[in-house]
Amino acid sequence: MGRLTELSRSVKGRVVLVTGAGGGQGRSTAHLFADEGAHVAVTDLGQTEVDAVVAEITEAGGSAAGWTMDVANADRVQQVTTEVADRFGGIDYLINNAGISCLAPIDAENYEDEWAISLEVLLTAHTRTIRAALPYLRRSDAARIVNIASTEGWGATRFGSPYTAAKHGVVGLTKSLAVELGREAITVNCICPGPIDTAMVADIPDEVKVIFAKRRTALGRFAQPEEVAHGTLNFCLPASQYMTGAILPVDGGLLIKNA
Repeated sequence: MGRLTELSRSVKGRVVLVTGAGGGQGRSTAHLFADEGAHVAVTDLGQTEVDAVVAEITEAGGSAAGWTMDVANADRVQQVTTEVADRFGGIDYLINNAGISCLAPIDAENYEDEWAISLEVLLTAHTRTIRAALPYLRRSDAARIVNIASTEGWGATRFGSPYTAAKHGVVGLTKSLAVELGREAITVNCICPGPIDTAMVADIPDEVKVIFAKRRTALGRFAQPEEVAHGTLNFCLPASQYMTGAILPVDGGLLIKNA
């Protein structure tokens, strides 16, 4: 007896462009897609980090190439996107993962600087990469855009208004573009990670992270980056063709926990 299902769960042979793939969650995302047989375009600010991830993937038998790219540089984004499509013969998936962490009280002297860089890197850059990739996504028969936001896109943290406003913007952008691009069969979805054990929280003492996780999350722990990457992969499966405009918390139950 043959298979009873018709839709594929394989991303083998697909081309995925991942921003901020030099470390943390982006690195795990690049590794996961490569492990599943996709061709991975690894992009990040630092050449050393990009080269390291490409080497890890290729040494494990995967397919990857790397580019340095500042998502705040519109010309570079366009150049790299074109080179990725030329290198791999197109682009099927765009993962907007690059990010920074900004905290600033509203009355801080540097507030406007923090506000400007937060919106530039965390929100405007998403539109920039999408616009650059869109001509290639339109040629794919399984085009996917996944924007990485945060649980800050649902709530807020003290002194975090630049970051929180940008992440709320990513949620709104995702919903709007899901509607705009839906008739072209391009899905647009959003991952909202909760506490993840990455370099962004490396300076926080482990005992403080344990207390926070046990108090705030249902699972009582921080996530490993790969656990978030699997949510991203699921949005990109060919079988996920009817899932768009979804805002998925991958947060260990942080958003649902009252006490």
